[in-house]
Amino acid sequence: MDIDDVNAVAVLGAGSMGHGIAEVVALAGFEVRLRDVETEFVEDGYEQIEWSLGKLVEQGQIEEADADAALDRISTHVALAEAVQDVDVVIEAVPEQMAIKKDVYADLEAAAPDRTVFATNTSSLSVTELAGVTDRPERFCGMHFFNPPVRMDLVEVISGAETSEATLDLISALAERLGKTPVRVHKDSPGFIVNRVLAPLMNEAAWMVEAGDATIEEVDSTTKYGLGLPMGSFELADQVGIDVGYHVLEYMHEELGDAYRPCPLLESKVEDGKLGRKTGAGFYDYESGEGAQVPSDQVREDVADRLLAMLANEVAGLIENDVADAEAIDTAVKLGGRWSDGPAKMVDDADLEALLDVLDGRYEETGEERYAAVSYLRELAETGGGFHAGDGDGADGSSDSEGDAETYDYEDLSVEVRDRVGHVELDRAHRMNTITDGILEELRDVVERFEDDEAVRAILITGTGDRAFSAGADIQAMAGGAGDVNRAADLSRLGQETFGRLESSPLPVVAGIDGYCLGGGMELAMGADLRIASERSEFGQPEHDLGLLPGWGGTARLQRIVGMGRAKEIIFTADRYDAETMADYGFVNEVVANDEFDERAFEFARDLAAGPPIAQRYTKRAMHRGWDDVDAGLDVEAQSFGLLFDTEDLMEGMTAFMGDGEPEFEGK
Repeated sequence: MDIDDVNAVAVLGAGSMGHGIAEVVALAGFEVRLRDVETEFVEDGYEQIEWSLGKLVEQGQIEEADADAALDRISTHVALAEAVQDVDVVIEAVPEQMAIKKDVYADLEAAAPDRTVFATNTSSLSVTELAGVTDRPERFCGMHFFNPPVRMDLVEVISGAETSEATLDLISALAERLGKTPVRVHKDSPGFIVNRVLAPLMNEAAWMVEAGDATIEEVDSTTKYGLGLPMGSFELADQVGIDVGYHVLEYMHEELGDAYRPCPLLESKVEDGKLGRKTGAGFYDYESGEGAQVPSDQVREDVADRLLAMLANEVAGLIENDVADAEAIDTAVKLGGRWSDGPAKMVDDADLEALLDVLDGRYEETGEERYAAVSYLRELAETGGGFHAGDGDGADGSSDSEGDAETYDYEDLSVEVRDRVGHVELDRAHRMNTITDGILEELRDVVERFEDDEAVRAILITGTGDRAFSAGADIQAMAGGAGDVNRAADLSRLGQETFGRLESSPLPVVAGIDGYCLGGGMELAMGADLRIASERSEFGQPEHDLGLLPGWGGTARLQRIVGMGRAKEIIFTADRYDAETMADYGFVNEVVANDEFDERAFEFARDLAAGPPIAQRYTKRAMHRGWDDVDAGLDVEAQSFGLLFDTEDLMEGMTAFMGDGEPEFEGK
């Protein structure tokens, strides 16, 4: 079966995951049959979908007509045979208990058409064991969505022992049609990728506190502000539900052995019913409404090393056992855990030999199996390699494997030079290409390098993926401690300087905008000379909704582009604007069809790269000088006009013009 043959999808289970999956599938244009065991359950699920679609309309993310059409595609059922009649794919999302799921599949096998593919939305249970209940193990796989399915991009596509490649291809393609990023899990292993990384990390954090080696505050401060993860370990446990993580660990302990034995601290919380945010108390108190207060000043290097060492061991184990490769692990955890960097990349950036010493020291001291280093990790430490060694990412200034493109190596930017265009992509699709202080520093550096590279005549800036050029600043990654006035002011200056450096570059700069262009992302686009946008793009300065103001030059640059009145409207209202409106306002120079965007954006920059570089440089200088002082700008214009008369480019241009040909400017 091919993805184009899929028309109807049944979703079994109308709880929080089930109704969320059904909503996503319906929005993608498929007929959806939502089923649960009681009329009350399925009706409640449908009402939750209706509410969620209403919120998406209210937030401007979809049109009301799209919401109505999605609802029309959803039918509700209690009778299993009725729900799965003639469906092409069944996505099961019943409670995460093996016995319950097995009972469902025993009934489902008898009711569903022989051609139907079964996909279980399990976070850790054995796909192979579940498939064994059916007569179609080759058409059975895992399809693990993350909560909430409407907003989370990741789908782990898990192979059972007998799953066919065609089934994995189909479910991966389905995930892509749903607007998700599928990551293949090649072997059915407890926890798959994301939970296999996150659950042991939470467990080790608990063991540290249980043993008195660190406090909750020290562990969370280190996790959040030392390692740069989105949340502290205990803060995350409270958010997800301590019982959820505990039961995952229980299953992993049962299947994988003592290395995954849950810490008694977690067990006691579950027994006391203090499960985190959902019960009002866990490792933090939520009754007061303040939530988790993670300090930013209790970072401990030894705690960071211990957590990183555990992380390294888990990643090595997944790779050694052929569950997934380093790239897949990083992608999955960045999307599913919302990490800025993937765990394999974090370990590669650390001292792997020192991390191995941490594990060996802990194992010698305690004899605990969780500190026993896997062979692959020991091999890497001995050879001086890393998880990503030999991936072919390209070294500084290396040639691209596809031909004559030259690449620069950066952490959060993807950079290449091709056809005289220096193309920069913000490479954080998992975080909507939000901007960190690291990106600001890298961007400033790459602009300077482009200016020194004779092969570069124009700059194109885009965002990876089609969801966002950039959704703004990654406040969580950059802000440090709340209320740090000096830190915030320094951050503002860094952004101002970086975008100012882009704006003042002698090279013409194009911002290629596809998707969200919000806040700091829109301020980045203001630093470009010209802006081209796809039809689906959305613009806005939402800072006033946060009690802030644009801090990376937006208050000065936006008014120069669209005028004072429009700039105040955009900033004060904090509204969203579509691409056509922003073109009418003069912010966008050209709007193109979504499927033509990539090609046209590069063509747009390449045309500028073919222009006269000296004249372009002088033109920018005269126009910028004239912003504040018209007479000074005119003076620069006159001087530049005279200087250009003594260039070879002028003669080339005049000769081509007289001969009705195309000039080839050399910048001389």
